[in-house]
Amino acid sequence: MAFLAPIADIRVKAITVTSDTVSVDLLDGRTIAVPIAWYPRLAAATPEQRQHFEIAGAGYGIHWPDIDEDLSTEGLLRGAPAPVG
Repeated sequence: MAFLAPIADIRVKAITVTSDTVSVDLLDGRTIAVPIAWYPRLAAATPEQRQHFEIAGAGYGIHWPDIDEDLSTEGLLRGAPAPVG
């Protein structure tokens, strides 16, 4: 009997932002947590700016309009910090 793996759904279900971490719950049940220090704009933002985000890109991204920061679930899964420069 063949085993069929569940289909991964990497769209955003929920987001939690603290002064240290960005945690993203995905629709497939996984949670990604990354250090906020990886994203200088988020690290420099006020707590209020960090909490003002939108799920974007049909659920595959997160946008912070006050600081013009965007993260994708694909990048988070790869463990990709913000580019330097």
